[in-house]
Amino acid sequence: MAAAGLSVLIPVYNRAVGELVNPLLAQIADWPGPVEILLLDDFSSNEFRLINRPLGDLPGVCYRELPQNVGRAAIRNQLAATAQHEWLLLLDNDSLLPDNQFLARYAAALGRAAVLIGGTCYETAPPTDPALHLRWHYGQVREARPAAVRQAAPYGQLTINNALIRADIFRQFPLDERLTGYGHEDTKFGVELAAAQVAILHLDNPVLHDGLESAAVFLQKSAQAVHNLAQVYRHDGLGTDSRLLQMALRLRRLGLAPAARATLGAAEPALRRQLLSAAPRLPLLDLLKLFWLLRELA
Repeated sequence: MAAAGLSVLIPVYNRAVGELVNPLLAQIADWPGPVEILLLDDFSSNEFRLINRPLGDLPGVCYRELPQNVGRAAIRNQLAATAQHEWLLLLDNDSLLPDNQFLARYAAALGRAAVLIGGTCYETAPPTDPALHLRWHYGQVREARPAAVRQAAPYGQLTINNALIRADIFRQFPLDERLTGYGHEDTKFGVELAAAQVAILHLDNPVLHDGLESAAVFLQKSAQAVHNLAQVYRHDGLGTDSRLLQMALRLRRLGLAPAARATLGAAEPALRRQLLSAAPRLPLLDLLKLFWLLRELA
């Protein structure tokens, strides 16, 4: 039987991805079958397209550009549709490989589950720029979880960055393209995998998240993620395993949502100021997100 092939799917948007692609190429020999790396640019600025186009000349790399921005879910579906091989490795374009054994660890885990989730890690030292502290702190505390912790709730801890998925499974459960912005495009995917009893295995094979946004940008993205959470709840009844949504729904059941929304709305400027400071406190981000969600659900 032929060895399983691998298609690495990397959506590209306003970022130079050579530091991700070249180490992947150096590790291709560690995968037991053929490997292709597919880069699809989601209508980046010309500056980044000029930087990334030469990567398409490298052996095993295919680089294409979209004529308009389609968003995080649709671009992954398009990449999967053109992939040639049995396994899909989904990577965000702001990921870096932690060492030279990344593909080898995935190859060693083949056959243990239809979906393998490697996880994310962050630099141990905080960034020197205070504007990046919120995103780094959030990543360290909320995202950089060991495999054993993630495996305790395997579908709820699913992220489509750094996910190795059988191609037939991904095509059976494509990402919801109604979600064009940041956040929760993997929520429905995880629910569908759980309902179909597709096995998920979490591994300690993280990528390094290299694309820290400023606190101001991260707050904008967080607001978009809350909007998407409200959308998947309204349209599909999903997301109810989210603590944030559980709290909002509890307040609504108790008739306390209007008062909570008014109180948090009055506190919003102060919450924002604190989160934009050099020592942001994540519980205050939770309060801000609760305000946004109560407003969405009103």
